[in-house]
Amino acid sequence: MRDILDVIKNVESIYNNNSSLAVLKDFERVLDELDIYVYKNWSDGELASGPKIDRHWVTCEFMWPHKQMPDPIAGKRLSGIGCKVKYIKSNVIEPRKIRSPDDFRPGTKKGKLDTKPIWLVEIAMPKKVVFDIFNSYMDRIREERKGDPEQQIKKSETSAAPAPAAPPAGAPA
Repeated sequence: MRDILDVIKNVESIYNNNSSLAVLKDFERVLDELDIYVYKNWSDGELASGPKIDRHWVTCEFMWPHKQMPDPIAGKRLSGIGCKVKYIKSNVIEPRKIRSPDDFRPGTKKGKLDTKPIWLVEIAMPKKVVFDIFNSYMDRIREERKGDPEQQIKKSETSAAPAPAAPPAGAPA
């Protein structure tokens, strides 16, 4: 069972740690390069925990409402490149929106806690896959910059040697 407060703390810790944010962006880049977001409901997932970085693996856990299970075919696609994918039925504890006095917890000004069913998908991705995709992404950016006319003009301006100045008219040579 998950607590929404734990999810919020996880996201907050990612924003406070640049290396975790960088790893999460690389993790997401792999999902994007494999077109995982094309499959039904995959774009609606939220990060529940992670990234957990081990010696050879990067693991993240995502959650979806129970009625919006992500398409398992995308999980098979991830398994094809060496990822370990687990689908887990679970629950999340969320505070109730306050609409009436009955929605308060007794003796407090806080909303009652409701348990909602969710799907958790844990993806353990090999570090090698993450870094290979990152390197190919960077290579593609470098290639695009080589073909960019503005970059070529700037490069030729900086590499061209200045022409020797001509002596002023009437000056002895």
